Amino acid sequence: MFTPRHVKHSRLLLRHARKYLRYKNDLLTSSDREEIVAGIENLRDALHRRDHERVHSTADALDKTLHRLTPVNWESHWRENCEVILVAIVVAVGIRSYFLQPFKIPTGSMQPTLNGIIGQSSSAPAPNILRQISEFIILGRNYINVVSREDDQVFEIEQKKLLFFFTFSRLVCEHQNFLVYAPPETLTRDFNVFPGRTYRRGDIIARGTIDTGDQVFVDKFSYNFVKPHRGDVFVFRTNHIFGIREDPGTGSPFYIKRLAGLPGDRLRIDPPFLYINEEKAEGFGFKRVMAAKPPYRGYALGRDYLAQPNRSFTVPRHGYFALGDNSYNSYDSRYWGPVPEENLVGRGLFVYWPFNRHWGLIR
Repeated sequence: MFTPRHVKHSRLLLRHARKYLRYKNDLLTSSDREEIVAGIENLRDALHRRDHERVHSTADALDKTLHRLTPVNWESHWRENCEVILVAIVVAVGIRSYFLQPFKIPTGSMQPTLNGIIGQSSSAPAPNILRQISEFIILGRNYINVVSREDDQVFEIEQKKLLFFFTFSRLVCEHQNFLVYAPPETLTRDFNVFPGRTYRRGDIIARGTIDTGDQVFVDKFSYNFVKPHRGDVFVFRTNHIFGIREDPGTGSPFYIKRLAGLPGDRLRIDPPFLYINEEKAEGFGFKRVMAAKPPYRGYALGRDYLAQPNRSFTVPRHGYFALGDNSYNSYDSRYWGPVPEENLVGRGLFVYWPFNRHWGLIR
């Protein structure tokens, strides 16, 4: 804390000189190597003797020697920046591949535990641009305002994806096209926009807000060492699951649900309750759903699995049964069966954006 600045600078210079000598030792000429070694020894001796004038002079001499041997040019700057960027990319890819992966909640199957993309129709004009920016940063809210410029009809709604997190819809009409920051299913469900619908000039096609789905970090590390726990909110791949359609553009989608059944568990639904091995499901997540206090509604009977309240289903070996907390609006294992063990990705750990009431650890 009380060390003079020139002494700190000299010690740092010594450290850099030693590092340079180690890295370039086999490339230096004998005279250059001896000059650096002599400079290091002189500066170290001056520091030991606390000879301030000699510290200044020897530090300047060593600094000039290093600058002469390593001239600064535009190539060195670019090389250093590229090395930093490359290392950052490698670290990010490593973390994403083996430890934490970001995942966006696309649908409302886990609401209200986790939000999917929610559209809200409104006739009110959008607020000023500063408020829109703040609401997007904090709440993940985007305002849309699509107005027909002429008499027209919607022919098709095409989904367009940008990077990983941004989903747009292209409204293809007979005389005009629109690009809207919302997935097609949200436009259809929340704004009643669908192929075949006609509009007059000046009609509002879609106006209101789009709240982005919760974005979570998925713990991909734990399942390598411990078995999944009943009640986990977990992410899995849907490839090789009969009944889940593959997206032509992005491949098999990822789903996030609550893990309701482990291998060997006997499951039964008698609305609003879920029974596991003939006992009501235990755990905070299950109890919250079964309490059926709005907006939770309890568990609903399935179609191909758990379709009758007096019949149970036994989860097969190496399989896991997935249920959405929004049971009445969840396409889950009740329709297409257990999740194969090899499809497991990891446990939903933390909602990192937007900064709404869901921000934090997932329960």
